Amino acid sequence: MKTFTKSLVAGALISAAAFSSAALAEQKIGAVNVQGIFQSMPQAATIQQDLAAEFKDKTEEVSRLEKDIKYYIEKNQRDAATMSGKEKKELEKKINELREEYSAKAQPLQQEVQGRLKEEQNKLLGFIKQSIDVVAAKEKYDVILNANAVAFINPDNDISKKVLEQVSKVK
Repeated sequence: MKTFTKSLVAGALISAAAFSSAALAEQKIGAVNVQGIFQSMPQAATIQQDLAAEFKDKTEEVSRLEKDIKYYIEKNQRDAATMSGKEKKELEKKINELREEYSAKAQPLQQEVQGRLKEEQNKLLGFIKQSIDVVAAKEKYDVILNANAVAFINPDNDISKKVLEQVSKVK
């Protein structure tokens, strides 16, 4: 009786394995290099320029503060021997005020720029996802994987170029 049960279980496992590999053989699997597409997109090149223009005034103000701090620190080092105690304290006070102003403006600016950059990148990733869907539907792929997560992909199943062409059409 045990032999019959073992044979029955073994037969079930073999048929399940055969069925699952047959089902896998019928699926068309492709891969796409999302990071490569993102870097090659024409829209990605304009993001940096747009953000630089958007934050130009604030960035220039922070740069001016950096230069002022550097100037006054150098002045303090250069002229310390000839300055009176009162002048030294005034200069140190000026440097500390500039540093505080710099800290109050630089960090929020950096966070604001990073937030806007992430927002724009997410828009582009949405375009990439739409383009992947269009190409996958057109080419009748069942599964699309990120090429960076796959050890090997047959070049015939890499749809990155087609997706880049599709995403380049999106404005």
